[in-house]
Amino acid sequence: MAQPRMPLERMSYDVLVVGAGLAGLTAALRLPASYRVAVLAKGTAADGATPYAQGGVSVALDAADSVDAHVADTLTAGAGISDPATARFIAEGAREAVEWLLDRGVPFSRTGPGNGTDNLHLHREGGHSHRRVVHTDDATGRAIAERLHAAARESDYIDLLEHRYAVDLITGARLGQRVNRCYGAYVFNTRTGRVELIQAPFVILASGGASMVYLYSTSPYAATGDGIAMAWRAGCRVANLEFNQFHPTCLYHSRERSFLISEAVRGEGAHLVLPDGTRFMHEFDERGELAPRDIVARAIDHEMKRHGIDCVYLDIRHKGEEFIREHFPTIRGRCLELGLDMTKEPLPVVPAAHYTCGGVVTDLMGRTDVPGLYAVGETAYSGLHGANRLASNSLLECLVLAAAAVRDITATPAPEPAGDLPPWDESRVTDSDEQVMVSHNWSELRRAMWNYVGIVRTDRRLERAARRTALLAGEIREYYSHFRVSGDLIELRNLVEVADLMVQCALRRRESRGLHYTLDFPEPDPAFAAPTVLVPTRPRPFSHLRGD
Repeated sequence: MAQPRMPLERMSYDVLVVGAGLAGLTAALRLPASYRVAVLAKGTAADGATPYAQGGVSVALDAADSVDAHVADTLTAGAGISDPATARFIAEGAREAVEWLLDRGVPFSRTGPGNGTDNLHLHREGGHSHRRVVHTDDATGRAIAERLHAAARESDYIDLLEHRYAVDLITGARLGQRVNRCYGAYVFNTRTGRVELIQAPFVILASGGASMVYLYSTSPYAATGDGIAMAWRAGCRVANLEFNQFHPTCLYHSRERSFLISEAVRGEGAHLVLPDGTRFMHEFDERGELAPRDIVARAIDHEMKRHGIDCVYLDIRHKGEEFIREHFPTIRGRCLELGLDMTKEPLPVVPAAHYTCGGVVTDLMGRTDVPGLYAVGETAYSGLHGANRLASNSLLECLVLAAAAVRDITATPAPEPAGDLPPWDESRVTDSDEQVMVSHNWSELRRAMWNYVGIVRTDRRLERAARRTALLAGEIREYYSHFRVSGDLIELRNLVEVADLMVQCALRRRESRGLHYTLDFPEPDPAFAAPTVLVPTRPRPFSHLRGD
């Protein structure tokens, strides 16, 4: 028998930000102090993908560099389907974004004494024609995250709501209304086990990507595509979800499954080699180790399959111990903890799912198809990345488009209050006694996506994936409709939704381009030189307010 529903906690804010990474905190901190802002984090606000970012932020600062060159490199990496206007908008906003971080106290590495952007040390990474990546040694994301988290905690107008999972967006269409506007979200509090209602006239999805849909990933466990899935259910278009970036150099080690070896290591001269020490990248691309990530990842995958080996190796020993200690202290330190000394031996590496280049379709202000709903960062498809992401453009996109979304929100009059929104109804569900279904389907889904929708694809593999995701989606939907929600169930529901969208996008692209490589159509086709856009049907009203 269903237990009585506990009283629901209601909260009201001017802006609700879903996600406490760089995109979400940038938006929250750029909002005026006159706004009441809530920032949701699944764990603590210090969790998320931002601290994992080792590389840095792309910005044309060198005298030999330019915004035009940055735009050109971005469009080249995007393989013909990045939006030139978006690339220029973000490249032009890069200097101001870096200056904003400097004003927040982010300690970027320098070549000598200086203020502002003077004397910032610049890395060069794969796909870049110049040194243009500002960084804090090899732990840029962590340095940025620490400063922004501290600022958010010290603010008087931002509430960091930790240990909370967004379950579903509250929109007019889902409430049976004719106007499909966003009014807030239902949020699961893992500490109380209750679903809360957070009302806000503006909601910003900044919940990251969906790399955990794959068996092997460099992303934190929170990267389960929540924002993409919720926006799709709310009636937003999604695009380019067939383009999933696999980082070429994830450390291959039994005790560490998600530690990536930064792009900057190759940018500073590291060689990719086979177990016998033979280099191979120049057989695939004249740029060698500095080729874009999709080319490097496919080359490694090809060599591993051709030789029947478990990994290849990244060798930077020739640069010397002092150079390695100075430039890569974090990577060296973690490797030493695992018994590997990169100053004396090459590091074993393999590709792993790293970044979701597609997402919720937005304009240059971060606006989605649903009024009041914005998406920024890896959750969004702004047109910047196209068929592949240029290294270190991701943090930049978070910074520039979060600021743009804030400008739009502050220039938009708040709508009339939505009135008394209906509470989350658990009157027809019970506690689950079958948690094994969640864990089993989680594992099966990620393994199927890795095997069938991975670095190299075929129509047959994609069709198998479509059948598996459809079956799993049905089982998960039935389970969701009968049992109380949990964090794992919320993530699994979103993962299978995004997995299905990825497969749909991949089946529509009858060519190879950027990160989408299929043996059935191994060459690019000009007929497909455009984003893959999926359009949802009108959202169904909530069924007893559970979104199923």
